[in-house]
Amino acid sequence: MASISAQDVKTLRESTGAGMMDCKKVLTEADGDPQKALELLRERGLSKAGKRAGRETSEGTIAIAIEGTTSVMIELGCETDFVAKTDDFQGLANEIATAIMNDGSAANVQQAHALKSGDETIEARVTNAAATMGENISLKRVERVASDTVVGSYIHMGGKLGVVVALSGGADGADADYASVAKDVAMHVAAIDPTPIAIDRAAVPADLVESEKTILRNQALQSGKPENIVDKIVEGRINKFYAENCLLEQGFVKDPDTTVAKVLAANDAGLTVASFHRFKLGEAATS
Repeated sequence: MASISAQDVKTLRESTGAGMMDCKKVLTEADGDPQKALELLRERGLSKAGKRAGRETSEGTIAIAIEGTTSVMIELGCETDFVAKTDDFQGLANEIATAIMNDGSAANVQQAHALKSGDETIEARVTNAAATMGENISLKRVERVASDTVVGSYIHMGGKLGVVVALSGGADGADADYASVAKDVAMHVAAIDPTPIAIDRAAVPADLVESEKTILRNQALQSGKPENIVDKIVEGRINKFYAENCLLEQGFVKDPDTTVAKVLAANDAGLTVASFHRFKLGEAATS
Protein backbone atom coordinates (compact mmCIF):
# COMPACT_ATOMS: atom_id res chain seq x y z
CA MET A 1 0.00 0.00 0.00
CA ALA A 2 1.34 3.46 -0.96
CA SER A 3 2.25 5.91 1.78
CA ILE A 4 -0.18 8.85 1.94
CA SER A 5 1.59 12.05 3.00
CA ALA A 6 0.02 15.12 4.57
CA GLN A 7 1.03 17.05 1.46
CA ASP A 8 -0.88 14.62 -0.77
CA VAL A 9 -4.00 15.18 1.32
CA LYS A 10 -3.49 18.96 1.33
CA THR A 11 -3.05 19.11 -2.45
CA LEU A 12 -6.19 17.08 -3.12
CA ARG A 13 -8.17 19.11 -0.62
CA GLU A 14 -7.10 22.43 -2.16
CA SER A 15 -7.92 21.31 -5.69
CA THR A 16 -11.37 19.91 -4.85
CA GLY A 17 -12.64 21.68 -1.73
CA ALA A 18 -13.46 18.29 -0.16
CA GLY A 19 -12.91 17.59 3.53
CA MET A 20 -9.55 16.47 4.87
CA MET A 21 -10.76 13.05 6.07
CA ASP A 22 -12.59 12.42 2.78
CA CYS A 23 -9.39 13.23 0.85
CA LYS A 24 -7.30 10.94 3.04
CA LYS A 25 -9.84 8.13 2.67
CA VAL A 26 -10.02 8.22 -1.14
CA LEU A 27 -6.25 8.53 -1.48
CA THR A 28 -5.88 5.40 0.63
CA GLU A 29 -8.48 3.58 -1.49
CA ALA A 30 -6.75 4.79 -4.67
CA ASP A 31 -3.37 3.59 -3.39
CA GLY A 32 -2.02 7.13 -3.60
CA ASP A 33 -3.10 7.77 -7.22
CA PRO A 34 -4.35 11.43 -7.22
CA GLN A 35 -6.36 11.09 -10.43
CA LYS A 36 -8.18 8.02 -9.21
CA ALA A 37 -8.75 9.72 -5.86
CA LEU A 38 -10.29 12.70 -7.63
CA GLU A 39 -12.60 10.40 -9.59
CA LEU A 40 -13.70 8.71 -6.34
CA LEU A 41 -14.50 12.10 -4.80
CA ARG A 42 -16.54 13.11 -7.83
CA GLU A 43 -18.40 9.79 -7.88
CA ARG A 44 -19.39 10.35 -4.26
CA GLY A 45 -20.38 13.98 -4.83
CA LEU A 46 -17.64 15.27 -2.56
CA SER A 47 -15.60 17.28 -5.07
CA LYS A 48 -16.88 20.84 -5.09
CA ALA A 49 -14.53 21.80 -7.92
CA GLY A 50 -16.06 19.17 -10.17
CA LYS A 51 -19.54 20.51 -9.52
CA ARG A 52 -18.47 24.04 -10.27
CA ALA A 53 -16.75 23.26 -13.55
CA GLY A 54 -19.88 23.59 -15.67
CA ARG A 55 -21.14 26.84 -14.18
CA GLU A 56 -21.19 29.96 -16.32
CA THR A 57 -18.30 32.39 -15.81
CA SER A 58 -19.83 35.61 -17.10
CA GLU A 59 -18.06 37.81 -14.56
CA GLY A 60 -14.33 38.20 -13.97
CA THR A 61 -11.62 40.64 -14.97
CA ILE A 62 -9.24 41.66 -17.74
CA ALA A 63 -5.57 41.79 -16.73
CA ILE A 64 -2.60 43.10 -18.71
CA ALA A 65 1.14 42.63 -18.24
CA ILE A 66 3.73 44.65 -20.18
CA GLU A 67 7.47 44.12 -20.42
CA GLY A 68 9.39 46.31 -22.84
CA THR A 69 7.70 46.19 -26.23
CA THR A 70 5.63 43.06 -25.52
CA SER A 71 2.36 42.66 -23.64
CA VAL A 72 -0.07 39.94 -22.63
CA MET A 73 -3.78 40.50 -22.03
CA ILE A 74 -6.01 37.84 -20.47
CA GLU A 75 -9.64 37.37 -19.49
CA LEU A 76 -10.09 35.44 -16.25
CA GLY A 77 -13.69 34.44 -15.65
CA CYS A 78 -15.66 33.74 -12.48
CA GLU A 79 -19.33 33.49 -11.54
CA THR A 80 -20.02 36.66 -9.56
CA ASP A 81 -18.95 40.28 -9.53
CA PHE A 82 -18.39 39.95 -5.79
CA VAL A 83 -15.56 37.43 -6.26
CA ALA A 84 -14.20 39.31 -9.29
CA LYS A 85 -13.58 42.39 -7.15
CA THR A 86 -11.68 40.57 -4.39
CA ASP A 87 -7.95 41.13 -3.97
CA ASP A 88 -7.34 37.38 -4.26
CA PHE A 89 -9.05 37.12 -7.65
CA GLN A 90 -7.48 40.29 -9.01
CA GLY A 91 -4.09 39.12 -7.74
CA LEU A 92 -4.54 35.74 -9.45
CA ALA A 93 -5.38 37.43 -12.77
CA ASN A 94 -2.29 39.64 -12.59
CA GLU A 95 -0.14 36.67 -11.56
CA ILE A 96 -1.33 34.65 -14.56
CA ALA A 97 -0.81 37.53 -17.01
CA THR A 98 2.71 38.07 -15.65
CA ALA A 99 3.58 34.35 -15.83
CA ILE A 100 2.45 34.20 -19.47
CA MET A 101 4.35 37.41 -20.19
CA ASN A 102 7.55 36.04 -18.65
CA ASP A 103 7.30 32.75 -20.54
CA GLY A 104 7.64 34.51 -23.85
CA SER A 105 5.92 31.94 -26.04
CA ALA A 106 2.39 31.01 -24.90
CA ALA A 107 -0.20 32.75 -27.06
CA ASN A 108 -3.45 30.92 -26.27
CA VAL A 109 -5.32 29.34 -23.36
CA GLN A 110 -4.12 25.78 -23.96
CA GLN A 111 -0.47 26.81 -24.05
CA ALA A 112 -0.92 29.07 -21.03
CA HIS A 113 -2.48 26.29 -18.91
CA ALA A 114 0.74 24.28 -19.16
CA LEU A 115 2.99 27.11 -17.91
CA LYS A 116 4.30 27.23 -14.38
CA SER A 117 3.34 29.98 -11.97
CA GLY A 118 5.43 29.34 -8.90
CA ASP A 119 5.43 25.62 -8.15
CA GLU A 120 2.19 24.87 -10.01
CA THR A 121 0.91 25.04 -13.54
CA ILE A 122 -1.48 27.86 -14.34
CA GLU A 123 -4.21 25.26 -14.84
CA ALA A 124 -3.62 23.95 -11.31
CA ARG A 125 -3.57 27.47 -9.88
CA VAL A 126 -6.97 28.16 -11.47
CA THR A 127 -8.41 24.86 -10.20
CA ASN A 128 -7.11 25.48 -6.68
CA ALA A 129 -8.46 29.03 -6.71
CA ALA A 130 -11.89 27.71 -7.68
CA ALA A 131 -11.87 25.45 -4.62
CA THR A 132 -10.67 28.24 -2.34
CA MET A 133 -12.98 30.98 -3.61
CA GLY A 134 -16.02 28.74 -4.00
CA GLU A 135 -16.76 29.53 -7.64
CA ASN A 136 -15.97 28.18 -11.07
CA ILE A 137 -12.95 30.07 -12.41
CA SER A 138 -11.59 29.79 -15.93
CA LEU A 139 -8.90 31.34 -18.09
CA LYS A 140 -10.99 32.35 -21.09
CA ARG A 141 -8.73 34.30 -23.45
CA VAL A 142 -5.06 35.10 -23.97
CA GLU A 143 -3.59 37.64 -26.39
CA ARG A 144 0.15 38.27 -26.81
CA VAL A 145 1.10 41.52 -28.58
CA ALA A 146 4.59 42.61 -29.66
CA SER A 147 5.83 45.77 -31.37
CA ASP A 148 9.06 47.14 -32.80
CA THR A 149 8.34 50.49 -31.15
CA VAL A 150 6.02 50.52 -28.13
CA VAL A 151 2.91 48.92 -26.66
CA GLY A 152 0.33 50.73 -24.60
CA SER A 153 -2.68 49.55 -22.62
CA TYR A 154 -5.80 50.76 -20.88
CA ILE A 155 -8.14 48.99 -18.46
CA HIS A 156 -11.61 50.44 -17.92
CA MET A 157 -14.30 49.90 -15.28
CA GLY A 158 -12.08 47.96 -12.89
CA GLY A 159 -11.28 45.22 -15.39
CA LYS A 160 -14.54 45.03 -17.36
CA LEU A 161 -12.79 46.23 -20.52
CA GLY A 162 -9.15 46.10 -21.61
CA VAL A 163 -7.24 47.29 -24.67
CA VAL A 164 -3.68 46.76 -25.88
CA VAL A 165 -2.27 48.83 -28.76
CA ALA A 166 1.04 48.28 -30.56
CA LEU A 167 2.61 51.22 -32.37
CA SER A 168 5.29 50.87 -35.02
CA GLY A 169 7.60 53.21 -36.90
CA GLY A 170 8.89 56.47 -35.51
CA ALA A 171 12.41 57.72 -35.09
CA ASP A 172 13.08 56.37 -31.62
CA GLY A 173 11.14 53.44 -30.15
CA ALA A 174 12.38 54.25 -26.66
CA ASP A 175 10.86 57.77 -26.69
CA ALA A 176 8.68 58.19 -23.58
CA ASP A 177 6.14 60.23 -25.58
CA TYR A 178 5.38 57.16 -27.69
CA ALA A 179 4.24 55.29 -24.59
CA SER A 180 1.88 58.12 -23.76
CA VAL A 181 0.50 58.16 -27.30
CA ALA A 182 0.01 54.38 -27.25
CA LYS A 183 -1.94 54.66 -23.98
CA ASP A 184 -4.11 57.45 -25.43
CA VAL A 185 -4.92 55.34 -28.49
CA ALA A 186 -5.76 52.39 -26.22
CA MET A 187 -8.09 54.65 -24.24
CA HIS A 188 -9.70 55.75 -27.51
CA VAL A 189 -10.34 52.13 -28.59
CA ALA A 190 -11.89 51.42 -25.18
CA ALA A 191 -14.18 54.44 -25.25
CA ILE A 192 -15.24 54.89 -28.86
CA ASP A 193 -18.53 53.60 -30.25
CA PRO A 194 -18.58 52.01 -32.75
CA THR A 195 -15.52 50.01 -31.85
CA PRO A 196 -12.93 50.05 -34.66
CA ILE A 197 -13.26 47.13 -37.07
CA ALA A 198 -9.77 47.56 -38.51
CA ILE A 199 -6.76 49.86 -38.44
CA ASP A 200 -7.34 51.30 -41.93
CA ARG A 201 -9.45 50.80 -45.06
CA ALA A 202 -7.16 48.13 -46.49
CA ALA A 203 -7.76 45.92 -43.45
CA VAL A 204 -11.58 46.03 -43.56
CA PRO A 205 -12.85 42.64 -44.85
CA ALA A 206 -13.91 42.94 -48.50
CA ASP A 207 -17.13 40.98 -47.94
CA LEU A 208 -18.14 43.40 -45.19
CA VAL A 209 -17.58 46.38 -47.49
CA GLU A 210 -19.64 44.78 -50.28
CA SER A 211 -22.42 43.96 -47.86
CA GLU A 212 -22.47 47.54 -46.62
CA LYS A 213 -22.52 48.87 -50.19
CA THR A 214 -25.50 46.64 -51.02
CA ILE A 215 -27.41 47.92 -48.00
CA LEU A 216 -26.59 51.55 -48.81
CA ARG A 217 -27.57 51.11 -52.47
CA ASN A 218 -30.92 49.54 -51.53
CA GLN A 219 -31.58 52.35 -49.05
CA ALA A 220 -30.89 54.96 -51.72
CA LEU A 221 -33.11 53.26 -54.28
CA GLN A 222 -35.97 52.76 -51.81
CA SER A 223 -35.84 56.44 -50.87
CA GLY A 224 -36.56 57.28 -54.51
CA LYS A 225 -33.14 58.52 -55.56
CA PRO A 226 -32.55 58.33 -59.32
CA GLU A 227 -30.30 55.52 -60.59
CA ASN A 228 -27.78 57.93 -62.10
CA ILE A 229 -26.79 59.41 -58.73
CA VAL A 230 -27.08 56.30 -56.54
CA ASP A 231 -23.42 55.37 -57.08
CA LYS A 232 -22.28 58.80 -55.89
CA ILE A 233 -24.52 58.53 -52.83
CA VAL A 234 -23.13 55.08 -52.00
CA GLU A 235 -19.57 56.33 -52.44
CA GLY A 236 -20.15 59.18 -50.01
CA ARG A 237 -21.83 56.97 -47.43
CA ILE A 238 -19.20 54.23 -47.66
CA ASN A 239 -16.56 56.86 -46.94
CA LYS A 240 -18.52 57.74 -43.82
CA PHE A 241 -18.62 54.03 -42.94
CA TYR A 242 -14.82 53.90 -43.19
CA ALA A 243 -14.47 57.04 -41.09
CA GLU A 244 -16.62 55.53 -38.35
CA ASN A 245 -15.06 52.07 -38.34
CA CYS A 246 -11.37 52.42 -39.27
CA LEU A 247 -9.26 53.31 -36.23
CA LEU A 248 -6.96 55.77 -38.00
CA GLU A 249 -9.91 57.69 -39.49
CA GLN A 250 -12.02 57.91 -36.34
CA GLY A 251 -12.40 61.21 -34.52
CA PHE A 252 -10.01 61.05 -31.56
CA VAL A 253 -11.90 60.56 -28.29
CA LYS A 254 -10.05 63.42 -26.54
CA ASP A 255 -10.52 65.79 -29.47
CA PRO A 256 -13.21 64.73 -31.99
CA ASP A 257 -12.14 67.52 -34.37
CA THR A 258 -8.95 65.59 -35.19
CA THR A 259 -8.37 61.95 -36.13
CA VAL A 260 -6.29 59.19 -34.58
CA ALA A 261 -4.00 59.32 -37.63
CA LYS A 262 -3.37 63.04 -37.07
CA VAL A 263 -2.65 62.47 -33.38
CA LEU A 264 0.03 59.95 -34.34
CA ALA A 265 1.48 62.19 -37.05
CA ALA A 266 1.68 65.12 -34.63
CA ASN A 267 4.11 63.07 -32.54
CA ASP A 268 6.07 61.51 -35.41
CA ALA A 269 5.28 61.38 -39.11
CA GLY A 270 6.30 57.71 -39.29
CA LEU A 271 4.32 56.54 -36.28
CA THR A 272 1.33 54.26 -36.92
CA VAL A 273 -0.78 51.53 -35.34
CA ALA A 274 0.56 48.02 -35.95
CA SER A 275 -2.28 46.24 -34.12
CA PHE A 276 -4.93 46.68 -31.45
CA HIS A 277 -6.87 44.19 -29.33
CA ARG A 278 -9.97 44.87 -27.25
CA PHE A 279 -11.35 42.49 -24.61
CA LYS A 280 -14.78 43.17 -23.17
CA LEU A 281 -15.68 40.96 -20.24
CA GLY A 282 -17.91 38.03 -21.20
CA GLU A 283 -18.12 38.89 -24.91
CA ALA A 284 -16.38 35.73 -26.20
CA ALA A 285 -16.14 32.06 -25.36
CA THR A 286 -12.92 30.38 -24.24
CA SER A 287 -10.34 30.32 -27.02
